[in-house]
Amino acid sequence: MAKKTSGRGQRDLRVKVKSARGRKLSSTLWLERQLNDPYVKRAQAEGYRGRAAFKILELDDKFRFLVPGARVVDLGCAPGGWCQVAVKRVNALNERSGKAVGTVLGIDLQEVEPIAGADLHVLDFLEDEADDKVKTWLGGQADVVMSDMAAASSGHKQTDHLRIMALCEAAAYFAFDVLDPGGTFVAKVLAGGAEGDLQKLLKQKFTKVANVKPPASRSNSSEKFVVAQGFRG
Repeated sequence: MAKKTSGRGQRDLRVKVKSARGRKLSSTLWLERQLNDPYVKRAQAEGYRGRAAFKILELDDKFRFLVPGARVVDLGCAPGGWCQVAVKRVNALNERSGKAVGTVLGIDLQEVEPIAGADLHVLDFLEDEADDKVKTWLGGQADVVMSDMAAASSGHKQTDHLRIMALCEAAAYFAFDVLDPGGTFVAKVLAGGAEGDLQKLLKQKFTKVANVKPPASRSNSSEKFVVAQGFRG
């Protein structure tokens, strides 16, 4: 690993990664991008489990759905960065005196390292009666259902787009089952032409639907986020 010196005699702080035997070029480029990503460095400095934490932070700064006292469900919560943000913002640890205490429930197909203030479960949200289990664990309906899930990449852009849109639509139907009236649904989608049906569905079920690409989302990524608020019930 080496650092490049600029022609002006100043040191370029960008980290360059040398290729290594057995490592694909794509892996080298990914590693170099990670090492130079300011959000990765911020996540490490602030104790978040990944740079994705800043996506939900920025979305909540704009739309204000993670309020003290809110009951939140995080679908596909691994590694846990979104849960970490939600715990603080809904006051799940009762650290903000005089504010309502919220609940954060994270579910995933794999076990997730414990997070203080979050209730984590291994569960496939697509299985029968998953919504009933979630409502039991919450002690009622949810105020927010959020998802940063992405289907495993096939390497084929159109196929991956259809897969993630199908996953997002399934998450939306799950949200319809567990949200309280007035609730919020937040999910990652991919730009690519198959979002129309989902948008139409959400506009029927919610009073406001916005599509946003937060600053923490890499500019070369096709991902964006749908924020649907005011669930009609």
